[in-house]
Amino acid sequence: MSTAVVVGSGPNGLAAAITLAAEGVDVTVLEAADTLGGGTRSSELTLPGLIHDECSAAHPLAVDTAFSRRFDLGAHGLTWRWPEVQYTHPLDDGAGAAAYRSVEETAAGLGRDGRRWQAVFGPLAARFDDITADFLRPMLHVPEHPIALTRFGALSALPAALLTRLFAGEEARALFAGVAAHAFRPFSAPMSSAIGVALGTAAHRYGWPVAEGGSAAISRAMISLAEASGVRFETGVEVRSLAQLGKQDVVMLDVAPAAAVRIAGGEMPGRIARALSRYRHGPGTFKVDFAIEGGVPWTHEPSRRAGTVHVGGSAREIAAAERAVARGRMPERPFVLVCQQYLADPSRSRGDVHPLYAYAHVPAGHAGDVSEAIERQIERFAPGFRERILARHVRSVPGMEAHNANYVGGDVVTGANSARQLVFRPRAALDPYATGIPGVYLCSAATPPGAGAHGMCGYNAAGSALRAVRPSASVTHEALA
Repeated sequence: MSTAVVVGSGPNGLAAAITLAAEGVDVTVLEAADTLGGGTRSSELTLPGLIHDECSAAHPLAVDTAFSRRFDLGAHGLTWRWPEVQYTHPLDDGAGAAAYRSVEETAAGLGRDGRRWQAVFGPLAARFDDITADFLRPMLHVPEHPIALTRFGALSALPAALLTRLFAGEEARALFAGVAAHAFRPFSAPMSSAIGVALGTAAHRYGWPVAEGGSAAISRAMISLAEASGVRFETGVEVRSLAQLGKQDVVMLDVAPAAAVRIAGGEMPGRIARALSRYRHGPGTFKVDFAIEGGVPWTHEPSRRAGTVHVGGSAREIAAAERAVARGRMPERPFVLVCQQYLADPSRSRGDVHPLYAYAHVPAGHAGDVSEAIERQIERFAPGFRERILARHVRSVPGMEAHNANYVGGDVVTGANSARQLVFRPRAALDPYATGIPGVYLCSAATPPGAGAHGMCGYNAAGSALRAVRPSASVTHEALA
């Protein structure tokens, strides 16, 4: 029997372990932390009984993938819950915009920009299953659906500033700017629309669901499935070198690229080690979790029903804040992402006391306290918010990296979404998961398709490993799907 060790138990490490075990590989997962799950952990951060997500919150790209279609996590306890409104963008004086599952309902709320919103997102949503079949894989492959992918790619290639200007009114501009800001990129940069186009389309096709009971329910279901397949887990084990792992047929590294180079030591070919060492990380996040009584009193009424609220003001304000962060300057009014998961999943609350998730985009490695700026931004669009706060839990940028070593400098998406790294991550290669060391593969969110609890980085990397270990088995992406 072939053997494998997976280093790291985030959703990608777990997906890799499950995929290998399903093919008869004997798998052990090693985790440096005391708890499994990586970015899909949840806990009572503020008050007893309130369930807070520690990193990932909403999961628009995890609902329907090659991994989720092959492995039934629902049978192991995972249940998705959807908010009434997928995401919103409040503006001053109670104005704002809202994104619903329906493209038509969203367009109806955007006035004169409704037809343009439909023209952008309607065709993409209708073909998004085909599009994701291509973009949730490495970019260097023959596309299965070239026409759909070409339309998606043409919009994704635009700078967010240009795509934002397709809309005439501030509501539609802000609605797109908020989702585009998930890229952690200046809006003037090429391909800075890509993440916004993907997540905006996903909202209409799949919604932005949350996992019932917290994001930890995702990792619990994956662990349950893995254990049923014979996978073993060890926590509190920090892997410093490949020699520590003994002789294995496959090693999967759910770690950042620089950490992979360190673990490999001198075994990795120099050109690959240099390429991975040059991998760029993006800006950081500063996170505050609140226990609030009665919900957030947003003046924009749809925001009171939204799973995610993008807080930052006008599209111009958000662009300025993202530009400052990219240049290493802390903006006075940062972009803040607020998640109200309890609206879709009331099990996270206790009575009328609710968990609220908020983080601000900040410069990489920022050492300052941003909690006051976060509260001020929320209070701006929800007067009286501060009066409802019962408790807080703060995780600074250094604290974020200490919590998860993959979040270098507080970078929770494990890599800058530059045009080059969106296309060639973590390096330009036909097999981006290979490290140049036989049997050793990188499977973290630094590999295609990037950040998210979809597990597709680990699933794809495991497919690469299986094709190398068992060439006679003819394991292909289509077979794994």
